[in-house]
Amino acid sequence: MDFRVGFGYDSHRFAPDRPLVIGGVVIPYELGLKAHSDGDVLIHAVCDALLGAAGLKDIGTWFPDTDDTWKNADSAMLLSKVVSVIREKGWAVNNLDCTLVLEKPKMKPYIDPIIDRLSQLLDAAPDRIAVKAKTNEKMGFTGEGEGIAAVAAVTLRR
Repeated sequence: MDFRVGFGYDSHRFAPDRPLVIGGVVIPYELGLKAHSDGDVLIHAVCDALLGAAGLKDIGTWFPDTDDTWKNADSAMLLSKVVSVIREKGWAVNNLDCTLVLEKPKMKPYIDPIIDRLSQLLDAAPDRIAVKAKTNEKMGFTGEGEGIAAVAAVTLRR
Protein backbone atom coordinates (compact mmCIF):
# COMPACT_ATOMS: atom_id res chain seq x y z
CA MET A 1 0.00 0.00 0.00
CA ASP A 2 1.10 3.54 -0.74
CA PHE A 3 0.84 6.01 2.17
CA ARG A 4 1.45 9.75 2.42
CA VAL A 5 1.62 12.08 5.43
CA GLY A 6 0.51 15.70 5.50
CA PHE A 7 0.61 18.46 8.11
CA GLY A 8 -1.59 21.53 8.34
CA TYR A 9 -1.69 24.62 10.51
CA ASP A 10 -4.01 27.59 10.72
CA SER A 11 -4.81 30.39 13.13
CA HIS A 12 -7.33 33.22 13.32
CA ARG A 13 -8.01 36.07 15.70
CA PHE A 14 -11.36 36.43 17.41
CA ALA A 15 -13.82 38.95 15.96
CA PRO A 16 -17.24 40.20 17.10
CA ASP A 17 -20.48 39.66 15.21
CA ARG A 18 -19.46 36.34 13.68
CA PRO A 19 -20.47 32.78 14.55
CA LEU A 20 -17.74 30.54 15.94
CA VAL A 21 -17.43 27.49 13.68
CA ILE A 22 -14.91 24.78 14.52
CA GLY A 23 -14.72 21.49 12.67
CA GLY A 24 -17.97 22.25 10.88
CA VAL A 25 -19.84 22.69 14.18
CA VAL A 26 -21.26 26.01 15.41
CA ILE A 27 -19.96 26.59 18.94
CA PRO A 28 -21.98 28.91 21.22
CA TYR A 29 -19.58 31.76 22.07
CA GLU A 30 -19.69 35.54 22.06
CA LEU A 31 -16.96 35.82 19.40
CA GLY A 32 -16.27 34.23 16.05
CA LEU A 33 -13.06 34.17 14.03
CA LYS A 34 -11.88 36.88 11.65
CA ALA A 35 -11.38 35.43 8.19
CA HIS A 36 -12.40 35.75 4.56
CA SER A 37 -14.45 32.53 4.86
CA ASP A 38 -16.30 31.41 8.00
CA GLY A 39 -12.90 31.13 9.71
CA ASP A 40 -13.12 27.45 10.64
CA VAL A 41 -9.53 27.16 11.81
CA LEU A 42 -9.70 23.39 12.26
CA ILE A 43 -11.07 22.63 8.81
CA HIS A 44 -8.51 24.99 7.27
CA ALA A 45 -5.69 23.06 8.96
CA VAL A 46 -7.24 19.76 7.81
CA CYS A 47 -7.48 21.04 4.22
CA ASP A 48 -3.80 21.98 4.22
CA ALA A 49 -2.83 18.60 5.69
CA LEU A 50 -4.81 16.77 3.00
CA LEU A 51 -3.47 18.93 0.19
CA GLY A 52 0.09 18.57 1.44
CA ALA A 53 -0.15 14.80 1.73
CA ALA A 54 -1.45 14.63 -1.84
CA GLY A 55 1.42 16.82 -3.05
CA LEU A 56 -0.89 19.70 -3.94
CA LYS A 57 -0.69 23.43 -3.25
CA ASP A 58 -2.07 25.00 -0.07
CA ILE A 59 -5.63 26.07 0.74
CA GLY A 60 -4.92 29.71 -0.13
CA THR A 61 -4.07 28.67 -3.69
CA TRP A 62 -7.33 26.76 -4.09
CA PHE A 63 -9.56 29.27 -2.28
CA PRO A 64 -7.78 32.67 -2.32
CA ASP A 65 -8.99 35.43 -0.03
CA THR A 66 -8.72 37.78 -3.01
CA ASP A 67 -11.65 35.98 -4.67
CA ASP A 68 -15.10 37.06 -3.46
CA THR A 69 -16.41 33.60 -4.40
CA TRP A 70 -15.03 32.42 -1.05
CA LYS A 71 -16.19 35.39 1.06
CA ASN A 72 -17.96 33.99 4.15
CA ALA A 73 -17.76 30.53 2.56
CA ASP A 74 -18.72 27.49 4.59
CA SER A 75 -15.39 25.78 5.25
CA ALA A 76 -17.12 22.39 5.29
CA MET A 77 -17.85 22.98 1.61
CA LEU A 78 -14.18 23.84 1.02
CA LEU A 79 -13.17 20.60 2.72
CA SER A 80 -15.62 18.65 0.57
CA LYS A 81 -13.98 20.13 -2.54
CA VAL A 82 -10.51 19.18 -1.23
CA VAL A 83 -11.67 15.62 -0.48
CA SER A 84 -13.02 15.36 -4.05
CA VAL A 85 -9.69 16.51 -5.46
CA ILE A 86 -7.64 14.02 -3.45
CA ARG A 87 -10.06 11.22 -4.38
CA GLU A 88 -9.60 12.09 -8.05
CA LYS A 89 -5.86 11.65 -7.45
CA GLY A 90 -6.54 8.16 -6.02
CA TRP A 91 -6.19 8.95 -2.31
CA ALA A 92 -8.40 8.17 0.70
CA VAL A 93 -8.04 9.32 4.30
CA ASN A 94 -6.41 6.68 6.48
CA ASN A 95 -6.44 8.71 9.69
CA LEU A 96 -6.51 12.28 10.99
CA ASP A 97 -5.09 13.70 14.22
CA CYS A 98 -5.88 17.31 15.17
CA THR A 99 -5.18 19.67 18.04
CA LEU A 100 -6.90 22.98 18.76
CA VAL A 101 -4.96 25.54 20.80
CA LEU A 102 -7.20 27.96 22.69
CA GLU A 103 -8.03 29.20 26.16
CA LYS A 104 -11.77 29.64 25.59
CA PRO A 105 -14.32 28.38 24.90
CA LYS A 106 -13.87 25.02 26.56
CA MET A 107 -14.18 22.40 23.85
CA LYS A 108 -14.91 19.17 25.73
CA PRO A 109 -18.69 19.16 24.97
CA TYR A 110 -18.03 19.71 21.25
CA ILE A 111 -15.25 17.20 20.52
CA ASP A 112 -17.55 14.27 19.68
CA PRO A 113 -19.83 16.34 17.41
CA ILE A 114 -16.72 17.70 15.64
CA ILE A 115 -15.38 14.17 15.13
CA ASP A 116 -18.77 13.08 13.76
CA ARG A 117 -18.86 16.01 11.33
CA LEU A 118 -15.29 15.45 10.15
CA SER A 119 -16.08 11.75 9.74
CA GLN A 120 -18.95 12.65 7.39
CA LEU A 121 -16.92 15.18 5.42
CA LEU A 122 -13.89 12.90 5.05
CA ASP A 123 -15.84 9.67 4.56
CA ALA A 124 -13.68 8.14 7.29
CA ALA A 125 -14.74 6.16 10.34
CA PRO A 126 -14.88 8.21 13.56
CA ASP A 127 -12.30 5.91 15.17
CA ARG A 128 -9.79 7.12 12.54
CA ILE A 129 -10.20 10.75 13.66
CA ALA A 130 -8.80 12.34 16.82
CA VAL A 131 -9.51 15.90 17.94
CA LYS A 132 -7.95 17.34 21.06
CA ALA A 133 -8.02 20.79 22.62
CA LYS A 134 -5.18 22.30 24.62
CA THR A 135 -4.53 25.65 26.25
CA ASN A 136 -1.34 27.56 25.61
CA GLU A 137 -0.84 28.24 29.32
CA LYS A 138 -1.60 31.95 28.90
CA MET A 139 1.30 32.41 26.44
CA GLY A 140 1.07 34.04 23.02
CA PHE A 141 -2.06 35.21 21.17
CA THR A 142 -3.95 31.96 21.87
CA GLY A 143 -2.95 31.97 25.53
CA GLU A 144 -4.03 35.57 25.89
CA GLY A 145 -7.45 34.64 24.48
CA GLU A 146 -7.02 36.62 21.25
CA GLY A 147 -7.71 33.72 18.91
CA ILE A 148 -7.43 30.04 18.07
CA ALA A 149 -4.79 27.93 16.34
CA ALA A 150 -5.15 24.40 14.98
CA VAL A 151 -2.76 21.75 13.74
CA ALA A 152 -3.65 18.63 11.80
CA ALA A 153 -1.71 15.57 10.70
CA VAL A 154 -3.19 13.17 8.15
CA THR A 155 -2.19 9.96 6.48
CA LEU A 156 -3.59 9.13 3.08
CA ARG A 157 -3.65 5.70 1.48
CA ARG A 158 -3.88 4.89 -2.18
